[in-house]
Amino acid sequence: MQKRIWLWSSTFAIAVGISAVSGAAIGLFAPIPKSFAHFVPGSETSADGKVLEHQKLWDFFLRYELDRPVNILVLGIDRVLDAQPGSKEAFDGHSDTMLLLRFDPEKHVLQMLSIPRDTRVLIPGEGMVKINDANFSGGAKRATEVVSETLNDIPIDRYVRITNDAFRELVDLVGGIEVNVPHAMQYRDETQQLNINLAPGRQILNGDRAEQFARFRKDSYGDIGRIQRQQILLKALRERLQSPATLPRLPQAVQMMRQYVDTNLSWEETLALVGFGLKLEKEQIKMVMLPGRFSEKNEFNGVSYWLMSERERDRILRNNFDQPVPGEETTSEKTEASESEQVKPLRARIAIQNTTADPAVAERVLEYLQARDIRNAYISERPAPQVLEQTEIIVQQGDRETAKRLHALLGFGSIEDDSTGDIGSQLTLRVGSDWLPKLEAEPRK
Repeated sequence: MQKRIWLWSSTFAIAVGISAVSGAAIGLFAPIPKSFAHFVPGSETSADGKVLEHQKLWDFFLRYELDRPVNILVLGIDRVLDAQPGSKEAFDGHSDTMLLLRFDPEKHVLQMLSIPRDTRVLIPGEGMVKINDANFSGGAKRATEVVSETLNDIPIDRYVRITNDAFRELVDLVGGIEVNVPHAMQYRDETQQLNINLAPGRQILNGDRAEQFARFRKDSYGDIGRIQRQQILLKALRERLQSPATLPRLPQAVQMMRQYVDTNLSWEETLALVGFGLKLEKEQIKMVMLPGRFSEKNEFNGVSYWLMSERERDRILRNNFDQPVPGEETTSEKTEASESEQVKPLRARIAIQNTTADPAVAERVLEYLQARDIRNAYISERPAPQVLEQTEIIVQQGDRETAKRLHALLGFGSIEDDSTGDIGSQLTLRVGSDWLPKLEAEPRK
């Protein structure tokens, strides 16, 4: 029963996350069948009755299964002022968030690719512009076409559009979420009627304040920092929802979400996706951001863009989405090259973030890595988001094989499949207190 509670909470966290513009909302995207009404738990005083209803709801979501991998584009849409909730106009805004999800029943994994809204792409009739303009100028159809063409013509099977109001409502429904606000966040946007005012520190955010945390972008990382905070929110939601008390709220959430969602998923397809998600472990959910760099100030007449790395895009599409790259080497050549690379020292750019109370730890860790022929490690100037007991290896650009090699070298820590680390790194080593005994045993230079 405990395993099912965790799986449920993880999946609903994904569901809330998409609505929150930071994850994969699945169970909230379709009209509700009449039969769903029978799955609302009964009396709070009847423990046996509640368990029975939980079982019914679980079985309901497992009625359908995926028979092949599917790719789904998720768009979080900016608030359109004066548009009625649920109206066509409510979904006509710019896409504040873009996610490509791959549900892969063959590999038993859910892949998430975050596409920065400022990514510079070609939109027919408009020229080279920001990718978030695609929905505004041509709706879901154009957005799907532009994303597909940008990502080597990857097939996109379905789309989901969600207005930003959904996030605020759902966070309130689950009683708020706990995150660490790394620094004071203050910003006003009269056009979007957005007023951000958050104090630093660990705290529980209600729906309004969680939206502020997700949408803040006035720091050195801009739009990329927003994506990282969205991924942090997804983790916080997953932790918050590890409680059986959340399950009875699902029918209410589904009904509430209907006005905030536009999709071409059928109800049966939705159930198949939810059923797939219910079977996933935490480690089977992979998040990565489209790699690239910020444009220089004078590079495009003062317009700020995210310039994707085509090489890194191709690697992520090949490894995470099974999307072939035109003209790439054969499988045997790739295998031979990979085996050759395994014997070389780690050459990845590894950022070190110190989460302990001892400021000298970062330098000691750098010395430790350099002594093991890791030459591209450096100390990140960006502070870690929170204090950790266990060291984390953040797979910043989706290169899990290199992360596994670093993990094997260290002999401890966990591998985290997200892009919340140092933006210039391939891997971010977030040093926890479990490093301290190892450093005490390590001789100083």
